[in-house]
Amino acid sequence: MLKVGVLGAGHLGKIHLRLLNQSDKYELVGFYDVNERTGKEVESEFGYRFFPDLSSLIEAVDVVDVVTPTLSHFEVGKQVIQAGKHLFIEKPIANTVEEAEVLVGLAREYKVKGQVGHVERFNPAFTAAISKLENPMFIEAHRLAEFNPRGTDVPVVLDLMIHDIDAILSVVKSPVKGIQASGVAVISDTPDIANARIEFENGCVANLTASRISLKNMRKSRFFQRDAYISVDFLEKKCEVVKMKNAPEQPGDFDMVLQNAEGVRKQIYFDNPEVVENNAILDELETFADAITRDLTPIVTLEQGANALKVANQIINSFQVK
Repeated sequence: MLKVGVLGAGHLGKIHLRLLNQSDKYELVGFYDVNERTGKEVESEFGYRFFPDLSSLIEAVDVVDVVTPTLSHFEVGKQVIQAGKHLFIEKPIANTVEEAEVLVGLAREYKVKGQVGHVERFNPAFTAAISKLENPMFIEAHRLAEFNPRGTDVPVVLDLMIHDIDAILSVVKSPVKGIQASGVAVISDTPDIANARIEFENGCVANLTASRISLKNMRKSRFFQRDAYISVDFLEKKCEVVKMKNAPEQPGDFDMVLQNAEGVRKQIYFDNPEVVENNAILDELETFADAITRDLTPIVTLEQGANALKVANQIINSFQVK
């Protein structure tokens, strides 16, 4: 078992502590939080060992799970890597692309593995859809959330949209060609609602919308490709696949058949994959353990985390802010 320590005991940090404590792939050694009062309270309530400082925690473990505000990611990530320890770090990987690239380079230099917590990659609806996604050419993503003061210190792109940026980059195997975006700051100092159009060199276009001031929650992406439409509902954990094939000469009474202006007839049918329930956070942590013990490439590498941050920053920099 890998010895693991958690840095940060906030809302998400407590979830990570609980899941690591129940995992068969890790031995939870303890945690550190800069707020000593919080640390003592968590230690008293849950029994996890509270370390007096980050250095002593790093020294005692094989893996450090960083669940702290983004502004701290670079400094603590650097300290973890330079100590020769493996790094799991929440999204976004760092505050700037430059910081992210330094972390990527250090991980290579010190020969440690790193993974970024883009948890939607482990959403069962998305993992069910992966095998059905073949060269999508148009993608539409909506990620809408009711207002929550937590996270409003950063643009909605880094708070919410980055989930869809990472998922789309993992599916579209082509460099980004161009980005157009606009954002509106409604209640925060940074945009609360944003739309981005990403064009890829292979011709694929992705249209992303994110809002943290909506009246209802929605996390849905739609992928359009040759003879298929795939809908992924990250919130409801549902996946729908609608496909088309050449229609039979004599279709059945209940067959759905379309005919275009040229007389080509296509039959519509459903090919919905099975969606297997899981705990996505536990899965991302345990697959990282597998990557370390079996010397595999992590599912969400530091490089991929840096790429998602790069595109997110390109979107922010191209905002036509109103």
